[in-house]
Amino acid sequence: MHLWGLQAGEPGSFSAALAGADLALHDLAARRAGVPLWRHWGGTDASPVAVYASGLNPDAQALAQVEEARSRGYRNFKIKIGFGEQRDLATLRPVFASLREGERVMVDINQGWDLRAAMRGVQVLGELPLTWIEEPLAADRPSWEWAQVSGASRAPLAAGENLRGMAAYQQAVAEHHLGFVQPDCAKWGGASATLPVARAVVAAGRAYCPHFLAGGIGQLASLHLLAAVRGGGFLEVDANPNPLRSVIIDAVVPVRDGVMALREGPGLGVVPDMAQFERFVAARTVRSS
Repeated sequence: MHLWGLQAGEPGSFSAALAGADLALHDLAARRAGVPLWRHWGGTDASPVAVYASGLNPDAQALAQVEEARSRGYRNFKIKIGFGEQRDLATLRPVFASLREGERVMVDINQGWDLRAAMRGVQVLGELPLTWIEEPLAADRPSWEWAQVSGASRAPLAAGENLRGMAAYQQAVAEHHLGFVQPDCAKWGGASATLPVARAVVAAGRAYCPHFLAGGIGQLASLHLLAAVRGGGFLEVDANPNPLRSVIIDAVVPVRDGVMALREGPGLGVVPDMAQFERFVAARTVRSS
């Protein structure tokens, strides 16, 4: 499939398909062994996993979404910025003014700056005690650019969701530009490749924070991976409405006081209710017709 991806010019699609198959096989193995995935992968700590609400939008929406996420149990929040200095500060200052004890804020530029904008941007953001600044540069920018931005930033940098291949992660860990490394087990590598990367990240003194913004199966896999590896990282959870996630996990692994509890059921710990999926698909079909 690697060669097919090269030939088609679509390596990401093939990587995601392989990652899904890999996660399914690990789930099957853990179910046959009668243990949850996080234990199957060597985890021993059954304590809850810290999470953060992701996908929060800029401008006045940010404060409203933080307050709404807080009401649903979140204590850590990530906001999309990178839309101009004044607009970004106008988005973030009210959020920071509203924070309660122990709450944290991260920002995501989504690869939106070039080097000059990133150097200026991280200095402007230095007035705020951010937990991290995510993807201030494109993932494929040279390491010397990441080094400059890291050196200029008060907050640690985060990235990793758009890296692909073991060599890319080895370089990211070795060069010490990232405080938080964010592989996405559903975009590349499944568990077979992500587990070694995550363990190397933690061994190097950085935090493994799995990236994930999609359906419930991948969300659960990310939860189990972080629980197996630990190391002080946070689990990303999309704060926006997402029925393909909600019908699987919201009732069984709710967020409470900033964490998700682990389940002891075998494998992912959940058997998806396919009838709910069928009702969701039917409703979508009716609305779109």
